[in-house]
Amino acid sequence: MIKTIFLLGHPVGHSISPIFQQVALDYHNLPIVYKPIDVFPDKLEETIDLLRQENFVGANVTVPHKETVFDLLDEVDDTAKVVGAVNTIENKSGKLIGHNTDVDGFIMSLKKNSTLNPSGKMCVVIGAGGSARAVITGLLRVGVARVIIFNRTFSRATNLANEMNPEGNKIQVIDMQEIDLFKRFVEEADLIVNCTSIGMKGGSDAEKTPVPVDIISPKSLITDLVYNPEQTPLIKGADKAGANVLTGLSMLVYQGAISFEIWTGKKAPVDRMFVAAQSAMNKEVG
Repeated sequence: MIKTIFLLGHPVGHSISPIFQQVALDYHNLPIVYKPIDVFPDKLEETIDLLRQENFVGANVTVPHKETVFDLLDEVDDTAKVVGAVNTIENKSGKLIGHNTDVDGFIMSLKKNSTLNPSGKMCVVIGAGGSARAVITGLLRVGVARVIIFNRTFSRATNLANEMNPEGNKIQVIDMQEIDLFKRFVEEADLIVNCTSIGMKGGSDAEKTPVPVDIISPKSLITDLVYNPEQTPLIKGADKAGANVLTGLSMLVYQGAISFEIWTGKKAPVDRMFVAAQSAMNKEVG
């Protein structure tokens, strides 16, 4: 029997996950098809119920369903509870278990594809949405000294900081209007992570950068969670400034690799997944 893994989102047509996930499944000769499904919010519950059938292995979940899917599952892991979002569903004999692989995917990306050890470092996170929450969760777990959050909406960033670090000793929120402070922290950061959609292909801010590249220090590592295009204006500008850079494709593949291992119990062929993802991105550019 051929089994199925869904990618649930709205829209999902732009995703390259089906390409590199299918490469991984085929590498292990697994009779499983990875299939993107465009699911309107009002159809989410009935789609999730489908996953309980034995011919479904599970699913990936992307926007706008990562939070709303929570209450439709039988169980969620601790990381998903902390982040407040599920991106992977496992069908365990009809029982649906929610996982969040974004946190470990981000940390694996740092460990495998950069030379930075974030422990004891000062990190700037731009954004205060679900991606920022996952990144900050990961950074706190690996022992960063300090996280500085910049966000267009100051109150949203403050709420996130208070929720994730009630003691207030690890996370600081800076108003982006405080230009001198903003500039100082960007210049001093060991790691800067863009968790916004600024720079994303097709978006209203596609040509912009979340921070001015002329204040980026060559000693910093700059990572952008936007992966389409892979060479975002931020990545290009930081590279030109002499900083180390890590593209969003890295986190995308690593979180996908962790999902793959949850579904199959087999080691993800990460190198092959990267090649497939890179090839898909090159076709996008071409």
